[in-house]
Amino acid sequence: MGTGRQARRFEVYGTVQGVGFRPFVQRLASDLGLDGWVRNVDGHVVIDTAGSTAALRRFADRLQSRAPALSRVRSVRASCEVPELPARGSGFAVRPSVTGHRRRAPHEIPPDAATCAACLAELFDPRDRRYRYPFINCTDCGPRATVITGLPYDRPRTTMRFFPLCPACSAEYRDPGDRRFHAEPLACPACGPRLAWHPAQGDTTGPVALRAAEALIAAGGIVAVKGLGGYQLVCDARRTDAVERLRRRKHRPHKPLAVMVEDLAAAHRAGHPTPTEERLLTSPARPVVLIAGHSCGRAVSAAVHPGTGRIGLFLPTTGLHHLLLRDLGRPLVVTSGNLAGEPLASDDAEARERLARIADGFLAHNRPIAARYDDSVTQAVRGRVLTIRRARGYAPAPLPLPVPAPVPLVGAGAQSKHTVTVADGRRAVTGPHTGDLSDARTLAAFERSYADLVALTGVTPQAVAHDLHPGYLSTQWAAALLPPGRRVAVQHHHAHIAACAAEHRLRGPFLGVAYDGLGLGDDGTLWGAEILVADYTAYRRVGRFATAPLPGGEAAVRHPDRMALGYLYGTEILGKSPSPPELAASAREFTARLDPREAMTVRTMIRRRLNCPRASSAGRLFDAVAALLGLSGEISYEGQAAAALENAAGTARRPALPWRVVRGDGLWVYDPRPTLTALLGELAGRTPVPLLAAAFHSTVAEVTAALVERAVTGGAPRTVCLAGGCFVNRRLLTDVRRLLRAQGLRVLVGSAVPVGDGGISYGQAAVAAARLKGG
Repeated sequence: MGTGRQARRFEVYGTVQGVGFRPFVQRLASDLGLDGWVRNVDGHVVIDTAGSTAALRRFADRLQSRAPALSRVRSVRASCEVPELPARGSGFAVRPSVTGHRRRAPHEIPPDAATCAACLAELFDPRDRRYRYPFINCTDCGPRATVITGLPYDRPRTTMRFFPLCPACSAEYRDPGDRRFHAEPLACPACGPRLAWHPAQGDTTGPVALRAAEALIAAGGIVAVKGLGGYQLVCDARRTDAVERLRRRKHRPHKPLAVMVEDLAAAHRAGHPTPTEERLLTSPARPVVLIAGHSCGRAVSAAVHPGTGRIGLFLPTTGLHHLLLRDLGRPLVVTSGNLAGEPLASDDAEARERLARIADGFLAHNRPIAARYDDSVTQAVRGRVLTIRRARGYAPAPLPLPVPAPVPLVGAGAQSKHTVTVADGRRAVTGPHTGDLSDARTLAAFERSYADLVALTGVTPQAVAHDLHPGYLSTQWAAALLPPGRRVAVQHHHAHIAACAAEHRLRGPFLGVAYDGLGLGDDGTLWGAEILVADYTAYRRVGRFATAPLPGGEAAVRHPDRMALGYLYGTEILGKSPSPPELAASAREFTARLDPREAMTVRTMIRRRLNCPRASSAGRLFDAVAALLGLSGEISYEGQAAAALENAAGTARRPALPWRVVRGDGLWVYDPRPTLTALLGELAGRTPVPLLAAAFHSTVAEVTAALVERAVTGGAPRTVCLAGGCFVNRRLLTDVRRLLRAQGLRVLVGSAVPVGDGGISYGQAAVAAARLKGG
């Protein structure tokens, strides 16, 4: 090699494909006078280079310290074994990708990234050749996961393969000094995708299509817009008539709708974003962020978020969104393109069929969507970010596995807010939110998401982890996927707290608080308010809430009034406290509001134990209290009653109501009857509902602290993981964390991983990895 000249091979692992990493390496090596080449190899990057010792040392340091913003370098392996020595003075090049090299970790697929500042400036520059081009992107932004069809990540393995580059784009693609050097989704008006407008009669394309869609939205119409990962339904967020029409057609009467605004100034006109929420809104992921809305509703119609003081806002994610917002000059409802309960429509023909009765027109384009991705949903609680729905912008970024998976495996997920996770070695990849597994259509969406993950990560599972509930479609899918010897059953709430622990890379045992709606326990009963001592292989139940019947099973979930009657007439009797008849007697005002015949039927069901499964559920207790306070009747989405209760509490502060924790069957158990008796007594005494809602939140927080304190006194770990959908409740989460930290405990909650059932598949993968490693 000559004096002072050496050769090195660098293998770079992490999120290093689809993020401008090869162009970055080419520029870095050229600036340092190195010779050689860089190429994608399956899911990582391989660099063969030669030069002076000093230049190679600087190159190795800057590979990580100056890596592109969207990349995530996890490890760099360096060796002197360079199969082909670069010739002196040959320069540095980007070589074609190669495949076929097996590695023990999933390939890392980059999430989609919102339009960057440089592209946005070009989008609105009349002198630029991409002026007002909806599909503008570069190496720092644009579609990634939604266009990739295979690895290594090159244009022929994306849906952009249908759009040959024009001479101008080709020159940019091959110019190492250009911002679009090897930008695989590269396009322009001459060679890239085009918009198309499909109203009831007559079709148009290009800029005319955009103007037609905007005119319809301005007139109060509803337009189905083809986004990055699926269709979105768009209307004027200021027009109550348009919003209510969308709700009727979409069969979504109450659940809040997401609103897209042009910039942070517009976000402040719609609500009160905190600095943390501002950072979330402007991040490359561009999630929907739940922020405090203006009480006067001056920027958007109150019909957008009924029953809650928080509004889901997000900023434009694509050039097309920027054009719509800039041209229309108003906030827009931008919600999932589906009927309530169905998967997101992503195929053009499917969308035209399924959304025909919702949308007045379709603003589509001719770039296929490789994978279905809904919008992510987040919130910030006292400066900490919580992911509620992990999808576009976040998925499929990898997550850690504290105990490496000894074989490739898949976590099948739960039933609601479904996700699927594949894992191998120390990494897990959770796919995007696919909705609730309620029928064949949503099951097909799940299977498609799984197939996409397997194809792109290179993980072919040899084991499957699943929920205990035999009725879940995900459990049935797992049973059909692999034989019994390769299946790992994971209890629902163990998966919840394992997901939190794994994200935080905990090693030893931990204490878990899992509060949610319902999950099948290992004793065959329904759980939902659990205190568990656990590690990744096993758990021990040390505390819970008292059980109550669910009259009519699922019907009690949809009708909180039934749940309230369940607590009034059937709460588990724990020692000496008001008996069910005495508790019911204090609820005459509540029962008087009900239909007498229906109330009598439900009471008979409870007394005779007819179709009344019992559950120890925090979520169902919140539903019951909301009903007792007159805050909910029949609900149309999960968590609606609890959200109404949280909203009613507002910023009010009130001491806790009476509560009682007793010892029974080796567990600490919260008896809610003193709490409910006091609540009903104060309600009869005309205490304002907001104060009672606040008092109930304080009560549950104190009860949780008491259950945890007793567990720790009995030898439980001092690290506490909070998980389950109830902790989406900001007030409950804040109060519980404060009280536990006051006990000197370490308190953890998921951030990148959803606290609700969207995190179950990841928790299942973490548990299965540990159990399989232990034999």
